[in-house]
Amino acid sequence: MTNRLAVLTTILAGALMLSACANTVRGVGRDVGNTVDATGAAVNDVAR
Repeated sequence: MTNRLAVLTTILAGALMLSACANTVRGVGRDVGNTVDATGAAVNDVAR
């Protein structure tokens, strides 16, 4: 019984860590996209 609880706890902790990593990667992707958009807008403003 104790082994099952330890395995279940380990699996749940691993799943939580993986979902946190996925959210972080998704957030970084959005940040990079926003930076590219802002840089493009700044270049267009300077070019005018």
